[in-house]
Order: sequence, then C-alpha cells, then structure tokens
Amino acid sequence: MLHLFLAERNHFMLSRYLPVFIILSLIAEILGTVGGFGSSVFFVPVANYFLDFQSVLGVTALFHLSSNVTKIAFFKKGFDKNLVLYLGIPAIIFVFLGGILSTYFEGYWLTIALGIFLIILSAVFLINKNLVLTESRHNALIGGALSGFFAGILGTGGAIRGITMSAFKMNKAKFIATSAIIDLGIDFTRSFVYYYNGYIHNHDLYLIPILIIVSILGTYAGKKLLDRISQEQFRTGVLVLIFLIGVITLLAKLLPS
Repeated sequence: MLHLFLAERNHFMLSRYLPVFIILSLIAEILGTVGGFGSSVFFVPVANYFLDFQSVLGVTALFHLSSNVTKIAFFKKGFDKNLVLYLGIPAIIFVFLGGILSTYFEGYWLTIALGIFLIILSAVFLINKNLVLTESRHNALIGGALSGFFAGILGTGGAIRGITMSAFKMNKAKFIATSAIIDLGIDFTRSFVYYYNGYIHNHDLYLIPILIIVSILGTYAGKKLLDRISQEQFRTGVLVLIFLIGVITLLAKLLPS
C-alpha cells in the first residue's frame, strides 16, 4: 500500500516538473555518450528524484534500449568482437541474476560498495596513467559479470564496464561502439526481467517517446564533443567521470537527506 502511495506521489511530482526531468535526462545522455559507458550512471540518480525505485529500473532499461541503438548508429565504424563476446555474455547472464535479486534487496549496501569500488579503481588508474589491464578473457569476464550484476540489481553498471574497457586503452570510437552493443544485450535482457517483476508501469510509458528523442539529441551532441577531444583526454575524462560518479553515489547514501 505504501509503495503504491509513493508511486502515485512521485508520478504527480514528475508531471509537474517534466521539463526539468527532460533537461537533466538530456545532460545525462550527453555525459554518458562522452564517457562512453551509457547514460544510466547519471540518469538513475536523476530519475530517483522523480520516480519510485522500481519505476526507475523499468524506465531506465527502456530508455537505454533506444539510447544504445542510437549510439550503435552514430559510432558504427567498428567494435571489438572479443570484448563483445567475453565481456558481453557474462554481463547478460549476471544482469538476469541481478534483476531477479532486485526484488529481495533495497540496494543500500550494494550502492555503497559500488561507490567505494568506483572511487578506488578510477583513482588508481588516474594516478598511474601507464597502468593497463591485460586484455585477457579473465579480466573481461570479471568486468562483464560485475557490470551486468549491478545493472540488474541497481539499474546501473556501465561505470564498471567503462573502467574495465578504459584500462584496455581502446580508441574512443571502438570503445563507445563496443560498450553500446554490450549494453544493448544487457538492457534487452533486463527489460524482460523488470516487466516480469512488474517494474514497467503503464503510467510511465508516455516517457519512452520523450526519452527516445532525448537519446538521439544527447548522443548527437556527445559525438560532436568527442570529435573535439584527443584519445588521451577521452580516457582521462572517462576515469574522472567514474571517480565523480563514485563520490556522488557514496555521498547520496551516507549523507542524511
């Protein structure tokens, strides 16, 4: 009963502040494109202000589907087939597991663990710029499994995939195309799980056409920004964004509201 009350209250709040929600979603899509790991790491915190947690998961999955199709269209010059296979398959398997488990956990401690993990790992690679992960099946499998699990249970796991791929020092076009293909498989899988869990609500579906337009405009703007930065600036930017995401994720849970 309480969940239904909160959902109705948040739905009213969203309809009242829809222009603000659209602008923030556009910024999230631009940053997600520039970072190369998708908009959910920015969109989920934004959506949490307007929607209940379950609605956030459902809307994020559907928004991300259109977002990744757009990215594949804009960055179609090539992708890393090995990473799609070795990072993508465990990601799809574990997003299914995370999506199922999302019905049993509020995600408080998992979110804190994610924030700490992102801060430490991004800081290590920012401090030691010559540090490179071996482009091995083992590292890809671990990165894929972790990104898929957190995407399923918290709605966002792209930062983990981003830091894995950033450590491999891929060029920016291949980075974004590869990430988008993997993310497409993740979002397709979790959309079915969230629908089964009842997270995709009819009163939220009007947002999908709006967010499709946002994904196209945001990806286009992000691509234009990427054309103006170097490969090294791109990699550093990805790590800085991930570090900030970790800090914001941690503070949002630890500081009193």
